[in-house]
Amino acid sequence: MEGRETQRGVFVCFEGGDGSGKSTQSRLLGDALTGRGHRVLLTREPGGTPVGERMREIVLSPETGVLADKTEALLYLADKAEHVETLVLPALARGEVVVTDRYVDSMLAYQGAGRALDLVELERVARWATGDLRPHLTVLLDMPPQAGLGRFEGRDRIEGESVEFHERVRAGFLALAAADPDRYLVVDAHESREVIAAAVLGRLEDLLDRAVRA
Repeated sequence: MEGRETQRGVFVCFEGGDGSGKSTQSRLLGDALTGRGHRVLLTREPGGTPVGERMREIVLSPETGVLADKTEALLYLADKAEHVETLVLPALARGEVVVTDRYVDSMLAYQGAGRALDLVELERVARWATGDLRPHLTVLLDMPPQAGLGRFEGRDRIEGESVEFHERVRAGFLALAAADPDRYLVVDAHESREVIAAAVLGRLEDLLDRAVRA
Protein backbone atom coordinates (compact mmCIF):
# COMPACT_ATOMS: atom_id res chain seq x y z
CA MET A 1 0.00 0.00 0.00
CA GLU A 2 1.39 3.35 -0.99
CA GLY A 3 1.39 6.08 1.63
CA ARG A 4 0.17 5.80 5.23
CA GLU A 5 2.08 2.52 5.63
CA THR A 6 2.16 2.83 9.42
CA GLN A 7 -1.51 1.84 9.62
CA ARG A 8 -1.98 -1.51 11.36
CA GLY A 9 -5.12 -2.75 9.61
CA VAL A 10 -5.77 -4.17 6.16
CA PHE A 11 -7.57 -2.21 3.45
CA VAL A 12 -9.48 -4.14 0.77
CA CYS A 13 -11.49 -2.58 -2.04
CA PHE A 14 -13.94 -4.11 -4.51
CA GLU A 15 -14.10 -2.44 -7.91
CA GLY A 16 -15.89 -3.16 -11.17
CA GLY A 17 -18.71 -2.08 -13.39
CA ASP A 18 -22.29 -1.68 -12.26
CA GLY A 19 -23.98 -4.98 -11.52
CA SER A 20 -20.75 -6.95 -11.16
CA GLY A 21 -21.48 -8.07 -7.59
CA LYS A 22 -19.27 -5.76 -5.53
CA SER A 23 -21.75 -5.29 -2.70
CA THR A 24 -22.40 -9.02 -2.45
CA GLN A 25 -18.71 -9.91 -2.36
CA SER A 26 -18.00 -7.15 0.16
CA ARG A 27 -20.63 -8.60 2.45
CA LEU A 28 -19.42 -12.18 1.99
CA LEU A 29 -15.84 -11.17 2.76
CA GLY A 30 -16.95 -9.22 5.81
CA ASP A 31 -18.92 -12.20 7.12
CA ALA A 32 -16.02 -14.60 6.51
CA LEU A 33 -13.48 -12.37 8.23
CA THR A 34 -15.76 -11.69 11.17
CA GLY A 35 -16.22 -15.43 11.54
CA ARG A 36 -12.44 -15.76 11.79
CA GLY A 37 -12.31 -13.23 14.60
CA HIS A 38 -11.25 -10.14 12.66
CA ARG A 39 -12.76 -6.76 13.35
CA VAL A 40 -14.26 -5.56 10.07
CA LEU A 41 -15.55 -2.23 8.78
CA LEU A 42 -17.83 -2.55 5.74
CA THR A 43 -18.43 0.67 3.85
CA ARG A 44 -19.08 2.06 0.39
CA GLU A 45 -18.31 5.01 -1.85
CA PRO A 46 -19.89 7.31 -2.52
CA GLY A 47 -21.50 7.16 0.90
CA GLY A 48 -20.49 5.67 4.21
CA THR A 49 -20.66 9.02 6.06
CA PRO A 50 -23.49 11.55 6.44
CA VAL A 51 -21.71 13.90 4.05
CA GLY A 52 -20.97 11.02 1.70
CA GLU A 53 -24.60 9.95 1.56
CA ARG A 54 -25.58 13.47 0.49
CA MET A 55 -22.88 13.40 -2.17
CA ARG A 56 -24.15 10.00 -3.31
CA GLU A 57 -27.64 11.38 -3.78
CA ILE A 58 -26.33 14.28 -5.86
CA VAL A 59 -24.09 12.29 -8.19
CA LEU A 60 -26.39 9.28 -8.66
CA SER A 61 -29.90 10.71 -8.70
CA PRO A 62 -31.32 11.08 -12.23
CA GLU A 63 -32.99 14.26 -10.94
CA THR A 64 -29.56 15.92 -10.75
CA GLY A 65 -29.37 15.93 -14.52
CA VAL A 66 -26.21 16.83 -16.39
CA LEU A 67 -23.15 17.86 -14.40
CA ALA A 68 -19.92 19.28 -15.76
CA ASP A 69 -17.40 16.44 -15.81
CA LYS A 70 -15.02 18.22 -13.44
CA THR A 71 -17.87 19.02 -11.06
CA GLU A 72 -18.81 15.34 -10.95
CA ALA A 73 -15.21 14.31 -10.28
CA LEU A 74 -14.80 16.88 -7.49
CA LEU A 75 -17.99 15.69 -5.79
CA TYR A 76 -16.63 12.15 -5.76
CA LEU A 77 -13.31 13.41 -4.42
CA ALA A 78 -15.01 15.32 -1.59
CA ASP A 79 -16.79 12.11 -0.63
CA LYS A 80 -13.49 10.20 -0.61
CA ALA A 81 -11.68 12.81 1.48
CA GLU A 82 -14.40 12.69 4.15
CA HIS A 83 -14.57 8.90 3.97
CA VAL A 84 -10.84 8.40 4.49
CA GLU A 85 -10.45 10.89 7.31
CA THR A 86 -13.53 9.95 9.34
CA LEU A 87 -13.92 6.21 8.69
CA VAL A 88 -11.05 4.44 6.96
CA LEU A 89 -8.00 5.83 8.76
CA PRO A 90 -9.47 5.46 12.28
CA ALA A 91 -10.46 1.85 11.52
CA LEU A 92 -7.01 1.00 10.16
CA ALA A 93 -5.39 2.61 13.20
CA ARG A 94 -7.49 0.26 15.36
CA GLY A 95 -6.15 -2.71 13.42
CA GLU A 96 -9.40 -3.49 11.63
CA VAL A 97 -9.96 -4.86 8.15
CA VAL A 98 -11.63 -2.18 6.04
CA VAL A 99 -13.69 -3.52 3.14
CA THR A 100 -15.06 -0.89 0.81
CA ASP A 101 -17.35 -1.10 -2.20
CA ARG A 102 -15.50 1.26 -4.60
CA TYR A 103 -12.63 3.65 -3.96
CA VAL A 104 -10.26 5.86 -5.99
CA ASP A 105 -9.93 3.53 -8.97
CA SER A 106 -13.66 3.87 -9.65
CA MET A 107 -13.20 7.58 -10.12
CA LEU A 108 -10.19 7.02 -12.37
CA ALA A 109 -12.22 4.57 -14.48
CA TYR A 110 -15.54 6.41 -14.58
CA GLN A 111 -14.46 10.04 -14.64
CA GLY A 112 -11.08 9.38 -16.26
CA ALA A 113 -11.74 6.75 -18.91
CA GLY A 114 -15.52 7.21 -19.02
CA ARG A 115 -15.64 11.02 -19.06
CA ALA A 116 -12.23 11.34 -20.73
CA LEU A 117 -10.78 13.62 -18.05
CA ASP A 118 -7.00 13.75 -17.75
CA LEU A 119 -5.90 10.70 -15.73
CA VAL A 120 -2.67 12.26 -14.53
CA GLU A 121 -4.52 15.26 -13.11
CA LEU A 122 -7.21 13.07 -11.54
CA GLU A 123 -4.63 10.81 -9.94
CA ARG A 124 -2.74 13.78 -8.49
CA VAL A 125 -5.87 15.32 -6.95
CA ALA A 126 -7.09 11.94 -5.73
CA ARG A 127 -3.82 11.31 -3.91
CA TRP A 128 -4.13 14.70 -2.23
CA ALA A 129 -7.77 14.11 -1.25
CA THR A 130 -7.05 10.68 0.26
CA GLY A 131 -3.68 11.44 1.80
CA ASP A 132 -2.09 9.03 -0.68
CA LEU A 133 -3.89 6.08 0.93
CA ARG A 134 -4.25 3.04 -1.34
CA PRO A 135 -5.72 -0.39 -0.60
CA HIS A 136 -3.51 -3.37 0.16
CA LEU A 137 -5.69 -5.31 -2.27
CA THR A 138 -8.11 -4.19 -4.97
CA VAL A 139 -10.45 -6.88 -6.29
CA LEU A 140 -11.70 -6.14 -9.79
CA LEU A 141 -14.89 -8.01 -10.66
CA ASP A 142 -14.75 -7.97 -14.42
CA MET A 143 -17.90 -8.29 -16.50
CA PRO A 144 -19.07 -6.94 -19.88
CA PRO A 145 -21.32 -3.90 -19.34
CA GLN A 146 -24.29 -5.45 -21.12
CA ALA A 147 -24.33 -8.33 -18.62
CA GLY A 148 -23.98 -6.16 -15.51
CA LEU A 149 -26.43 -3.44 -16.49
CA GLY A 150 -28.99 -6.06 -17.45
CA ARG A 151 -29.35 -6.93 -13.76
CA PHE A 152 -31.09 -3.61 -12.98
CA GLU A 153 -34.77 -2.81 -13.41
CA GLY A 154 -34.14 0.89 -12.88
CA ARG A 155 -30.88 2.75 -13.38
CA ASP A 156 -29.31 5.63 -11.52
CA ARG A 157 -27.66 8.60 -13.22
CA ILE A 158 -24.38 6.78 -13.95
CA GLU A 159 -25.91 3.40 -14.78
CA GLY A 160 -28.06 5.20 -17.35
CA GLU A 161 -25.04 6.22 -19.42
CA SER A 162 -24.49 4.61 -22.83
CA VAL A 163 -23.00 1.16 -23.32
CA GLU A 164 -20.04 2.87 -24.99
CA PHE A 165 -19.42 4.86 -21.80
CA HIS A 166 -19.45 1.69 -19.71
CA GLU A 167 -17.15 -0.06 -22.19
CA ARG A 168 -14.63 2.74 -21.68
CA VAL A 169 -15.01 2.33 -17.93
CA ARG A 170 -14.33 -1.41 -18.15
CA ALA A 171 -11.25 -0.78 -20.29
CA GLY A 172 -10.10 1.79 -17.74
CA PHE A 173 -10.37 -0.68 -14.88
CA LEU A 174 -8.49 -3.37 -16.80
CA ALA A 175 -5.73 -0.89 -17.68
CA LEU A 176 -5.33 0.09 -14.03
CA ALA A 177 -5.11 -3.57 -13.01
CA ALA A 178 -2.58 -4.37 -15.71
CA ALA A 179 -0.40 -1.47 -14.59
CA ASP A 180 -0.31 -2.64 -10.94
CA PRO A 181 -0.79 -6.45 -10.85
CA ASP A 182 0.68 -6.86 -7.36
CA ARG A 183 -2.16 -4.79 -5.87
CA TYR A 184 -4.96 -6.24 -7.99
CA LEU A 185 -6.90 -9.48 -8.13
CA VAL A 186 -8.91 -9.63 -11.36
CA VAL A 187 -11.83 -12.08 -11.17
CA ASP A 188 -14.39 -13.11 -13.78
CA ALA A 189 -17.63 -11.81 -12.26
CA HIS A 190 -19.55 -14.58 -14.06
CA GLU A 191 -18.06 -17.10 -11.63
CA SER A 192 -20.24 -18.24 -8.73
CA ARG A 193 -20.33 -16.20 -5.55
CA GLU A 194 -18.59 -19.01 -3.70
CA VAL A 195 -15.73 -19.33 -6.21
CA ILE A 196 -15.11 -15.56 -6.18
CA ALA A 197 -15.25 -15.37 -2.38
CA ALA A 198 -12.75 -18.22 -2.05
CA ALA A 199 -10.36 -16.56 -4.51
CA VAL A 200 -10.47 -13.30 -2.57
CA LEU A 201 -9.85 -15.02 0.78
CA GLY A 202 -6.99 -16.97 -0.72
CA ARG A 203 -5.31 -13.82 -1.95
CA LEU A 204 -5.82 -12.13 1.42
CA GLU A 205 -4.30 -14.87 3.59
CA ASP A 206 -0.76 -13.51 3.52
CA LEU A 207 -1.85 -9.92 4.08
CA LEU A 208 -3.98 -10.90 7.05
CA ASP A 209 -1.19 -13.01 8.52
CA ARG A 210 1.28 -10.15 8.26
CA ALA A 211 -1.22 -7.75 9.86
CA VAL A 212 -1.74 -10.10 12.81
CA ARG A 213 2.03 -10.50 13.29
CA ALA A 214 2.46 -6.72 13.22
